Amino acid sequence: MKRGTGGWGPTPDAHAFPTRRYDLVKEFVIALGVVTVLSVVAALVFSSPDEPAISLQQWARQAPADVVATATGELAGTTTSAGYGPPCNTAGEGQSLGPVNLQTLPGVTVPVDSAKDLVLDPVRSLTSDPAVVAALHVWDAASADRQRAWSAAYADALAAAPDGDPAKVATGDYGPVPIIAAAELRLADGDALEGLLTSRTTFFGVDSTRALLLLADGTHLEDAARAQNLGGEQWGIMNETGNYPGQPWLWLYSLWYQAPPFSTSENADIAVWSLMVLLSIGFICIPWIPGLRTLPRHLGVHRLVWRTRR
Repeated sequence: MKRGTGGWGPTPDAHAFPTRRYDLVKEFVIALGVVTVLSVVAALVFSSPDEPAISLQQWARQAPADVVATATGELAGTTTSAGYGPPCNTAGEGQSLGPVNLQTLPGVTVPVDSAKDLVLDPVRSLTSDPAVVAALHVWDAASADRQRAWSAAYADALAAAPDGDPAKVATGDYGPVPIIAAAELRLADGDALEGLLTSRTTFFGVDSTRALLLLADGTHLEDAARAQNLGGEQWGIMNETGNYPGQPWLWLYSLWYQAPPFSTSENADIAVWSLMVLLSIGFICIPWIPGLRTLPRHLGVHRLVWRTRR
């Protein structure tokens, strides 16, 4: 019963309206089954390729000359990691956003001495090799300038040698650098270098930072990435290996790296990140921005899919 304008009257009978039975649980189970089957089929047909990670041993066996050249560069202090700056060291100026150097603000939080941590300390594990032990003694006894001179000379000699082959390097004053670099190659080829670089970082030995830095300082990783269309100018951030499509939602992030001034800026990472933060904030604030918030109503696109029945 309900009270109307004329007093209390009967409540309208619900059965006066048309009804039909609807099994929501059944509908859900059917939809779940169909989506599950489609997902499995799509995963089998269109799944991303499972490329194995590049190990230091694989690097040593496929590009031994690159391992020797990279080890020499670490000793000379000319690799990317050696001059990167924070959070690894203070050798680089870091990237800035206007007058603020954002890269240096946190300081050195992951200290890495490229020569010591990536080459010398692992090579010191070869205590049973008298030649390596003697080479390390000579290195330790030399001044920093002398060490850099040896390393730079050997790096230049490797670059001038046919195919960068250490066996074809011209005679010169390289000090103990050739022996140390060869020892690094031997450790990598024997699958010991990766363990030495990871086990010295944390108790559980699961931090691969140093191993990845060493691998990235060489050319083998970059060559492999470019062969799979993963280079920066190849829109690599939104690609998968091979010809598979990757993350299309990252196109806007990758787009800025292809266009000036970002494509030629040394602060591209900070600049692109800052721009994306501003765009994201603007997108979130659309409901409060006059003009933009009423744009869908003025465009009238909703009328194509939302029409009132007559």
